[in-house]
Amino acid sequence: MKKTISITMGLALSLMAGSALAADKLTLQLKWVTQAQFAGYYVAKDKGMYEAAGLDVEIKPGGPDIAPPQVIAGGGADVIVDWMPSALASREKGVALVNIAQPFKASGMMLTCLKETGITSPDDFKGKTLGVWFFGNEYPFLSWMSTLGIPTQGGEDGVEVLKQGFNVDPLIQKQADCVSTMTYNEYWQVLDAGISADDLVTFKYEDEGVATLEDGLYVLESSLEDPEMVDKLARFVKASMEGWKWAEENPDEAAEIVLENDASGAQTEKHQKRMMGEIAKLTAGTDGTLDEADYRRTVDTLLQGGSDPVITKEPEGAWTSVVTDKMKSM
Repeated sequence: MKKTISITMGLALSLMAGSALAADKLTLQLKWVTQAQFAGYYVAKDKGMYEAAGLDVEIKPGGPDIAPPQVIAGGGADVIVDWMPSALASREKGVALVNIAQPFKASGMMLTCLKETGITSPDDFKGKTLGVWFFGNEYPFLSWMSTLGIPTQGGEDGVEVLKQGFNVDPLIQKQADCVSTMTYNEYWQVLDAGISADDLVTFKYEDEGVATLEDGLYVLESSLEDPEMVDKLARFVKASMEGWKWAEENPDEAAEIVLENDASGAQTEKHQKRMMGEIAKLTAGTDGTLDEADYRRTVDTLLQGGSDPVITKEPEGAWTSVVTDKMKSM
């Protein structure tokens, strides 16, 4: 009897070990530091959704000096989170990125201006100093200014572009009339600095008709040539979207999971819970499938770059539904 039990336990342990070894490794490079902007991925890992999908996912935080396209091009990740303007620009420059899923349906980007500057509409931008993020984040802004016919080299009829750090100091210190903010992050930093919402004017890219897709999932084209990799990616997207839907329904708990994964200790509970509430508005109503109309709008916006367009020609093969189609069949 003892021998039978021993054999049975040994077999069970062997199967468990085999199952653990069978988990497919996948590395995800985030666009920015650990925060609720990426809650769905941390939830999927924390709640065992990746494990249930047979995946061992490593989530690598980003930062001000980390460009996801460069990371994946150098072999440092299998999948990256990036904004489509950056991804398409990188593709045109030779990094063959392909969008395989789009967890963020809406854009959270906007310009936040001090009301005292007299800015009430985009027509008032001329002659003003505007804070702009770079590292690939400048593309939507440059396209918008081109659409408005406003030069970005300064002067009375143009705007002075201030290379903005990933903070709102230029607005608080009145070095800029407007700064780049996200609905879920920097805008709240302005309010936390003591400036009232009544003293601000905001211009959401979504409302201005120049919103471009943010926080999509991208892989290198070569990854899609391997059927086993496509299967792995489909399981990854499916589990990630399960994580996102859980986060939408449990925003406070999702924020807590993010905080547990913040090795820097820089994030606060108040900020992450507030951020998660805003992020949930951007991921709502999608299963991760890219809407071709959203893609078309993004491309059209980026092509309207005048003498300095973000992309110079119509992209080919820049997105695929192969992964999300397979995901839906699982």
